[in-house]
Amino acid sequence: MSSQQPLLSVRQLCVDYITESGDVRAVNSVSFDIAPGEVFGLAGESGCGKSTVAFSVARLHKPPAYISGGEILFKGENILGFDDERLRSYRWRQASVVFQSAMNALNPVLRMEEQFCDVLLAHNPGMTRYEAIKRAQELLEIVDIHPSRLKDYPHQFSGGMRQRLVIAIAMALNPELLIMDEPTTALDVVVQREILQKVYALKAKFNFSILFITHDLSLMVEFCDRIGIMYAGELVEVAPAKAILTAPLHPYTKGLGNSFPPLHGPKTVLEGIPGTPLNLLEVPVGCRFQARCGKVHERCRQEYTQLAEIRPGQQAACHLYDSAEEQLDHPIYLDKAAGC
Repeated sequence: MSSQQPLLSVRQLCVDYITESGDVRAVNSVSFDIAPGEVFGLAGESGCGKSTVAFSVARLHKPPAYISGGEILFKGENILGFDDERLRSYRWRQASVVFQSAMNALNPVLRMEEQFCDVLLAHNPGMTRYEAIKRAQELLEIVDIHPSRLKDYPHQFSGGMRQRLVIAIAMALNPELLIMDEPTTALDVVVQREILQKVYALKAKFNFSILFITHDLSLMVEFCDRIGIMYAGELVEVAPAKAILTAPLHPYTKGLGNSFPPLHGPKTVLEGIPGTPLNLLEVPVGCRFQARCGKVHERCRQEYTQLAEIRPGQQAACHLYDSAEEQLDHPIYLDKAAGC
């Protein structure tokens, strides 16, 4: 990380869900920074807390979820202390969200013109409807859709076009942070690449930061500057994107990398991660990954892990690296890693 102030700084964030069986901690003491113009990725299995972090950053979490601890600092301001008026200007104008399913994010009974004007007029009281429509036409051109399509309904667009429409709406007020929660999940690989190339070109032009959330690690390695790996509500590793595949530190990250088939060389037997994801109602003492880890030892069952810098710019929450005699694994080469 550079010495400049981070755009977003999440500190010891804890998010709980109220259930009939008791409170469940879905996000536990998560901390990370996003610099201006940086693409930061959060990856992990379904249910690990990635989307909960994203919704918390946008203050869009709803009951039974509640933030039980920590801070979310945007340009030094704690957004958890914002009142309704300040929160309204923070959302869309400073941080906006591209949701997982574009069809669900768009209103099926309103023309696109109405949906763009809704956002623009709500946040710009002095703007006329004519100005809002002109701005909407500009936004459509930015995402390579003809302005005449503003008169169409969401169902008249293809899946990739709908996703681009959601991105255009998210960019309507020139936000500084774009939160993308699995924006390419329901799209084929060709359209996925088109969407991400378009987002990358827009980032280069407008210099916004991105919090990118997905469970597709190979896609993330191509798109992100740094990646955080989450397991059972905790960040277990944060590293530059290429290092996640070539020189992973945490056994869980290694397991994720080994579960991809190599694109070159002889066929190999894929090594999956044994066991099943942790039941958050039955969190053990010590490391949360202990039941599925092949390198577990006594300390893993007794002491909780903390994220610490192991290599320059690379952090891991693992007791394997607490002792000086522990040897770091040799890096693997990118041509043997999936998706590269």
